[in-house]
Amino acid sequence: MTAAGELVDAGEARAIASGDHGDPFRVLGPHQTGMGWIVRAFMPCADEAAVMDSGGSMLGELMPAGTAGLFVGLVPENPGDYRLRFRRGTESWESEDSYRFGPVLGELDEHLLNEGNHISLWKALGAHVVVHEGAEGVCFAVWAPNARRVSVVGDFNSWDGLRHPMRARGSSGIWEIFVPGLKEGARYKFEIKSPDGTVIPHKADPIGFGAEHPPATASVVRDISNRDWEDGEWIERRANAQRTDAPISIYEVHLGSWRRRPEEGNRPLSYLEHSTELVPYVAELGFTHIELMPVMEHPFGGSWGYQPIGLFAPTIRHGTPSEFRKFVETAHQSGLGVILDWVPGHFPADPHGLARFVGTPLYEHADPREGFHKDWNTLIFNYGRREVSNYLISNALFWLNEYHLDGLRVDAVASMLYRDYSRPEGEWIPNIHGGRENLDAIAFLKRMNELVYGADKSVMTVAEESTAWPGVSRPTSDGGLGFGFKWNMGWMNDTLEYMKRDPIHRRHHHHQMTFGFHYAHSENFILPLSHDEVVHGKGSILGRMPGGNADRFANLRAYYGFMWGHPGKKLLFMGQDIAQPAEWNHDAQLDWHLLDMPEHVGIQRLVRDLNRLYRNTPALHRGDCNSDGFRWIEAGAEELSIYAWERRAERTPHVVVVCNFTPVERRSYLLGVPEAGVWIERLNTDASEYSGGGRGNFGRVESGPIPCHDRSQSIEITLPPLSTLMFEHSGV
Repeated sequence: MTAAGELVDAGEARAIASGDHGDPFRVLGPHQTGMGWIVRAFMPCADEAAVMDSGGSMLGELMPAGTAGLFVGLVPENPGDYRLRFRRGTESWESEDSYRFGPVLGELDEHLLNEGNHISLWKALGAHVVVHEGAEGVCFAVWAPNARRVSVVGDFNSWDGLRHPMRARGSSGIWEIFVPGLKEGARYKFEIKSPDGTVIPHKADPIGFGAEHPPATASVVRDISNRDWEDGEWIERRANAQRTDAPISIYEVHLGSWRRRPEEGNRPLSYLEHSTELVPYVAELGFTHIELMPVMEHPFGGSWGYQPIGLFAPTIRHGTPSEFRKFVETAHQSGLGVILDWVPGHFPADPHGLARFVGTPLYEHADPREGFHKDWNTLIFNYGRREVSNYLISNALFWLNEYHLDGLRVDAVASMLYRDYSRPEGEWIPNIHGGRENLDAIAFLKRMNELVYGADKSVMTVAEESTAWPGVSRPTSDGGLGFGFKWNMGWMNDTLEYMKRDPIHRRHHHHQMTFGFHYAHSENFILPLSHDEVVHGKGSILGRMPGGNADRFANLRAYYGFMWGHPGKKLLFMGQDIAQPAEWNHDAQLDWHLLDMPEHVGIQRLVRDLNRLYRNTPALHRGDCNSDGFRWIEAGAEELSIYAWERRAERTPHVVVVCNFTPVERRSYLLGVPEAGVWIERLNTDASEYSGGGRGNFGRVESGPIPCHDRSQSIEITLPPLSTLMFEHSGV
């Protein structure tokens, strides 16, 4: 009889048992030798082991190999698809042997990852439910270069890193293993031994498609394949719906606090409940898109998703990946696009996340002057490392491909562009030219936009960028960053600063409302009144408005009219559609009871009508990103705080917008217009249905040949106090 010592090297046996072997597939599993077929198996808790054929007959007993848990023995022939039987005391069990299976990933995956060109990375790495060599199970793969050992751990192996050490794939840094018998729903993490031999805290899968409910931190196997989508009609027309000359009006939502179930422990709605409640609400209000604050899995709810760890996993707080897909599909079937906030600028330092992933910096810079965000206590991606840049770009493409999302709004772009962002002198490192620009981040953003638009020109990317960086929404071929749109943060800051002033002082700050028009077409702008304006002590938008209750609502209505008449796409954060007076609270639902009060209903009706007017009136949207679509009529009426302009588009009636930001009614106000004829009053924010005073122009006015504002024709109108009016030429 052959001794166990002849069938396994003692040093390799000790390395397997201690978790120090760098190539466990060289030792474990079936191997053909000069003595015949040998099977080696490792099960730390077992006393006995045997090899069984597919019919349940024993092929051979395995002997203890002198190291606890390691068994070895000869079998008479190639064991094929065998199983292992173990015994401990009176207990016995059978299991498949991961070490009898060949690799799942191909050499092309290794090559593309090494190059930084694996833009479908999620199809190779992560956890995939597959049939491999005739067996059903899950293939796990993770990028962990320089690790001494990587194991997959979970309930299926008692979270024991000795049980399933993975196969290293050459110099690529990829580790993989197929675990037969596992199914969707299995919890798992990776146990990694760092280059210095330290076993670090278990890591969640960087490309995991699912996760446990926080505060638990394990990844969860989710099968995201074979989804039959029923949104073809929307996808077919998406390109036209997202052009720069299309009406785009966005409702920004935090899914955790839009609406809750107070009677059920104040729980947030599920993805499916949002499909039946949020989607029809947004469609009824006339918005064209829903923008979701990040739904990627994140450990801390108070981060609102902006500190994600599971970049490839829709948060389980609202349901499963398939239920999130159903939400997106329902939105599309209702004619709504879905934009996702995407956060490639930083990530949290939680020990189960990307931070020091192999015990040393991998995804982040090692030097905190480059790799640490002081403002947010987070880490900064190393965009200069091609594998990291590839990881992020593939993540962008993942959401657009696998979940049919229509666009990505990229968070905190300014923090990526500047190496000295929010850093005092001496706490940042200049670039190779001695400048403050982050050349690696710039290259990353350009490549991301090129690949996203190269894959599908019908989607959109949007930059939240708060500086005067040139060409954010210009093509990379013209020296731009390549985004489709940019948030106009300057417009938001200036106009809100103006609106909060007492009207008697506004005449001294007239330029704050006109300045945005001067650069309105320098980028493809979105005008945002976002979540950032109703948190951190800023109060609400309504709360910024001066005066008593009636004046506050009148100011808000006039401001919304100004915004919808201004060139640029529109974005409104939830709660502003009902004029919520309180600051947003992510732990509570919106104050829906406010709709018992007429002034709040009036704001909701106004938002609905503004969106419908914007969508149905080409002059109000075709020129949003084209200077030909705008002409000033009156920009210098500082003493009256009046503004007036034209919106125009080819072969469509012109629209005149006029705003009165004083509480004084202006009767018989003469306003120059571009054409003679009848002008229909399409909007009056003082209308009684909006809970206004009902003052106006009885729906229409006719021009006369009285020169005014450098125009040969003019109309004589009543300007209600604190109001915005829009007139459209009737064509006669």
